[in-house]
Amino acid sequence: MKNIFRILGYMKNYKKFIILNISFNTLHIVFNLFSLAMIVPFVSILFGLVEAPETLPELSFSKEAVVGYLSYQLNAYKDSLGFFTCLIYICIGFFIFTFLSNLCRYMGMYFLTPIRNGILNDLRTDIYKKITILPVSYFSSVRRGDVVSRMTSDTSTVEWTVFTSLQMVVKDPLMILIFSVSLFVINWQFMLFILIIMPLPMALIRRVSVLLNKDSAKGQQKSADLLSFSEEALSGVKIIKSIPAETITQKRFDIHNRRYEKISNRVVARNALASPLSEFFSMMLLSIIIVGGGVFVLKGQMNAGVLIAFTVIFSRVISPIKELITAYYNFKRGEAAAERIYQVLDAEERVEECSDPVFMQDFKQKIEFRNVCFEYDNKDSFSLKNINFTLNKGEKLAIVGASGAGKTTLFDLLPRFADITAGEILIDGVDIRKMQINSLRSHIGIVTQHSVLFNDTIYNNITFGLKNVSLSEVEKVANLANIDEFINSLPEKYQTNIGDNGTNLSGGQRQRICIARALLRNPEILLLDEATSAMDSENEKKVSLAIDNAMNNRTIISIAHRLSTVSNADKIIVMENGRIVEAGKHSELMKKEGYYKTLVNYSKNKN
Repeated sequence: MKNIFRILGYMKNYKKFIILNISFNTLHIVFNLFSLAMIVPFVSILFGLVEAPETLPELSFSKEAVVGYLSYQLNAYKDSLGFFTCLIYICIGFFIFTFLSNLCRYMGMYFLTPIRNGILNDLRTDIYKKITILPVSYFSSVRRGDVVSRMTSDTSTVEWTVFTSLQMVVKDPLMILIFSVSLFVINWQFMLFILIIMPLPMALIRRVSVLLNKDSAKGQQKSADLLSFSEEALSGVKIIKSIPAETITQKRFDIHNRRYEKISNRVVARNALASPLSEFFSMMLLSIIIVGGGVFVLKGQMNAGVLIAFTVIFSRVISPIKELITAYYNFKRGEAAAERIYQVLDAEERVEECSDPVFMQDFKQKIEFRNVCFEYDNKDSFSLKNINFTLNKGEKLAIVGASGAGKTTLFDLLPRFADITAGEILIDGVDIRKMQINSLRSHIGIVTQHSVLFNDTIYNNITFGLKNVSLSEVEKVANLANIDEFINSLPEKYQTNIGDNGTNLSGGQRQRICIARALLRNPEILLLDEATSAMDSENEKKVSLAIDNAMNNRTIISIAHRLSTVSNADKIIVMENGRIVEAGKHSELMKKEGYYKTLVNYSKNKN
């Protein structure tokens, strides 16, 4: 259960509450023990089950001396005050100790709450923070639904299995320890006999918990598969309806759902063993105590009052033992979820900031790629090999090539969405790996082929990540992106909510909002992944002209899927199988009659 203990390691942030929780739980146990220790022997003496000594014994730090002294005093009070008066006093004392015990128990729970909720808050924060700093390449190898499942379902499982048992883990071992010490004081030989027979039931409980942990791990994975499938179905609902494929997807969902149901039934069935199993062994131990204690009494090795006290106190130990066993089962079930969480938290951060980073102030001269190579973790060959080019400030570079040539991979390296395997990428002579990541990215604007918007207003989408942006500034960039006329035609204008990823807008409208968002940051370097691909011809020309006008003296790197858009680029690099096979201007490359011309002719024939 190493991952459970790693999660519990967050408790170090809540030392004050831990001390208060342990203190009140200890007081709860002590008051509970005092109430039992008082009522059992006192009532035994009061009813004549145990005879008090005829003379007052000398008080010392021994069990016999203390019991004898209290027995003599209680017997004297019974003679002077009367039987019922002493009985009432004993009941009042029992009531006071019980009240104090339960008050301290409540206070222990009260101070556990900020520990529990604080740890969950810290855990969720760390998961989200980790996800935001993991390289983009990480998410190409995992399903989005699985990541969401680890953030939500697995965290909830940890909450309901581990943190609901946290009070048991803190309180019950203390109670078992203190009560066990008391039982040793009462009769250590008899307690030693009980401890000898304890390993047998514990071994069986451990066996069941191992099986539970295996099924829990499978259950968490099946839950993630179900969530992933549902998330993908929601994302592709239009395609599913258009094919139509509702019946096929329903069958696939039913398969995932039945698998999850089957494994969940096994987990619940084995988890349900915790209570009856612990109840059975507890009653078995209690029966052994009664029978064995009876033998001790008959042999004169223990008096009846001691046996009653031993039995009553041990019966109070049974409850925390049962709860501790339940907590152990819960922890084993939560271990599977915790392991999945730490698979994210322990994921390698391929993009790491150096210990003494340089802050990028301005982009002044040029960008250089020197012998750049890159390979993904799950591939044996390089995705990019020996990439070399220089781009001066203010120039426009177009990257062309067939699908899978490495264009997007090259595109992702400059803002450090992934780090190169070999070589150098330099901005004004400084390796970008030595730069503070956020300062580097603040100089780069990005517009991807697939628009990324949030379920918020148009204004908030354009100003995303910025503060104190005036409406006039937003209107200016909206005008440059040729989206202002459409926005002003809406009833709520810039305060219109666009729905999930802009579902209330057309593809061209979504893309133009993304362009406006990039322009608002006035970046010195602009990365465009065929930013106008989702627009009609008229809007494509308007937005392309707007970008050209707004980006004077700016450096632009664009991936071109439609080769008709790259003829005015200052430089064109042609990629094939992760290598640059040609480079130059449009006219120069057409004269070579090489691979670039082949791509251009194919593009013309296709259109």
